[in-house]
Amino acid sequence: MNELKLSKRLEVVAGFIPKGSKFADIGSDHAYLPCYAILKGQASLAIAGEITDGPFESAKNQVQKSDLLEYISVRKGDGLSVIKEGEKVDCVTIAGMGGSLITKILNDGQAKLDHASRLILQPNIHAKHIRQWLIENSWSLIEEEIIEEDDKIYEILVAEKGNPKDAYNDIEFELGLLVGPILAKKKSEVFVKKWTQEYNHWRTILTQLENAGHTYEENEKYRDVQDNMCLLEGVLKDEKS
Repeated sequence: MNELKLSKRLEVVAGFIPKGSKFADIGSDHAYLPCYAILKGQASLAIAGEITDGPFESAKNQVQKSDLLEYISVRKGDGLSVIKEGEKVDCVTIAGMGGSLITKILNDGQAKLDHASRLILQPNIHAKHIRQWLIENSWSLIEEEIIEEDDKIYEILVAEKGNPKDAYNDIEFELGLLVGPILAKKKSEVFVKKWTQEYNHWRTILTQLENAGHTYEENEKYRDVQDNMCLLEGVLKDEKS
């Protein structure tokens, strides 16, 4: 048990898996997360799904090495197709992909989410796309975390079926979509660092657009960048003053 060490981001993901649940880890790579969750007694059964041969074989080898063949089923397939028809999976984890790909996986496999009560999603970029998908598909954000590991910043989104607007009650909706309604309330050091960097990056883009003669009225990118900057100014004002 002691030899299996997870990355910080996957440890956070593992901590949100409901105790005793059966979960499917999509894009499981080496099946580290399923092995860890079973060994720690966090989950009772797991599916490790992979679409490509190399990671699929790595996952099988890790499960065998961990002596967990009885508890973890390693399956090859695209996204949620690894969940069998009618199979009851309590929780789905998808970590380490872009937000657009995660939403595509959720969209394509919606029929496989009928029994799932929790989604734990860790996008590397574009978490906004996931928040939008959750709202459109009646999943409510119940928790968000933001962490820094190896000079990279990661967001973890946890959702359950419910009123998707609940998390946005105390925050401007567009701002909540962009930065995370729960993360904005916590306003951690990592959160401030991420969005200060983004703000400064957008300011550079805006200057370049202005130098090229573009204006808010005629350039869509200019409008998007400036609108996002305006949203961020509210949540970052204390840090910038």
